Amino acid sequence: MKMREQIKKLARGAKEASVVLGRTPTSVKNKALLAMAAGLEAGRREILAANGKDLRAARARGISGALLDRLLLNGKRIDEMAQGLRDVAKLRDPVGEVIKRWSRPNGLKIAKVRVPIGVIGIIYEARPNVTADCAGLCLKSGNSVILRGGSEAIHSNRAIFRRLEKAALRTGLPRGAVNLVWTTDRRAVDHLLGLVGWVDLVIPRGGEGLIRQIVAKAKVPVIKQYKGICHTFVDQGADLKMAQEICYNAKVQRPGVCNAMETLLVHRKAAPVFLPAMAKAYQVAGVELRGDAETRRILKGFSVRPATETDWATEYLGLILSVKVVDSLKEAVQHIRRYGSGHSDAIVTRSKPNAEEFLRGVDSACVYVNASTRFTDGGQFGLGAEIGVSTDKLHARGPMGLEELTTYKYVVMGHGQVRR
Repeated sequence: MKMREQIKKLARGAKEASVVLGRTPTSVKNKALLAMAAGLEAGRREILAANGKDLRAARARGISGALLDRLLLNGKRIDEMAQGLRDVAKLRDPVGEVIKRWSRPNGLKIAKVRVPIGVIGIIYEARPNVTADCAGLCLKSGNSVILRGGSEAIHSNRAIFRRLEKAALRTGLPRGAVNLVWTTDRRAVDHLLGLVGWVDLVIPRGGEGLIRQIVAKAKVPVIKQYKGICHTFVDQGADLKMAQEICYNAKVQRPGVCNAMETLLVHRKAAPVFLPAMAKAYQVAGVELRGDAETRRILKGFSVRPATETDWATEYLGLILSVKVVDSLKEAVQHIRRYGSGHSDAIVTRSKPNAEEFLRGVDSACVYVNASTRFTDGGQFGLGAEIGVSTDKLHARGPMGLEELTTYKYVVMGHGQVRR
């Protein structure tokens, strides 16, 4: 069978399963999730052996450092995957929730009700834990899922999937509820992206390059998570001790993630006191600073490279930070609007009017007052697990949990009304 037909057959099965999943009781979905968690634990040896193959192949290709760490599975990470599925089982089921209800003068009763999206494709790189995480979230929200991981994790993904599918079928979920694209041939992704009417939504999980490729080729809807160029603005009169703690956390606590701060903006009146103390802390942590002329003048005793136009628009995903001194809150907001990616941005201030102006002026998915951007996360927001952080405005924005994997329909109850 040609690959195009294989992928279409996979999607057709997922579509049929989605009809059943959409009306599957919460108790059955939860039972499946718990069985899937137990299946991962029972398959620990098999999964680790498969992951070993992927790790050896990755090392042979010269992959090392952070990329290799993302690929690595061990006992602790398998336990975390299993616990993640159990945590999803504890979450409130959004399917069937009445978002709003009202009555019309003619007696019609209207309700806006959450329903599953249908078939969701997840295209992701490196991290094999995504296989379990996304499968669990899609199932709990009543969606069937088609998983397509990267070639570097193919053996790990297959081993995890076998355990998930076996458990799901054993607990009564329909075949096709959980699917894995078995081949590493990239043409499979192209076929999947063109299945209008069979695939309802695609969510890419990976670097900016992968996401842009998906968007360029997709004929089906895509929810995107572009780069996270996150800013923190330290206002004049800010509590500088608080500002130091927030700015240190936002950059250093975990620099390789999308919600880490990449640019620090400091009001000119706060900069002479704040920047030297902050630079000292960053120096100890190994952070490389790239600053504008005023930053370099204030920090003349520190090693600070000149910041270029490219730096302001760069997601470093590492211990590098751009720093700029600004004359006003207005200039800080303008800088964020010009160079930001619409992900997460913060202000540290004592001024309520300035905080409110910042909140109105910065059009990002998550805007913070006196807190670190590192909180942009489904778990930290109390959403349970998340399937990603959307920088789109439609239909989901920010951390995407179970509710963001649903849409809605209008249910209208009458007693013989006709329109005249």
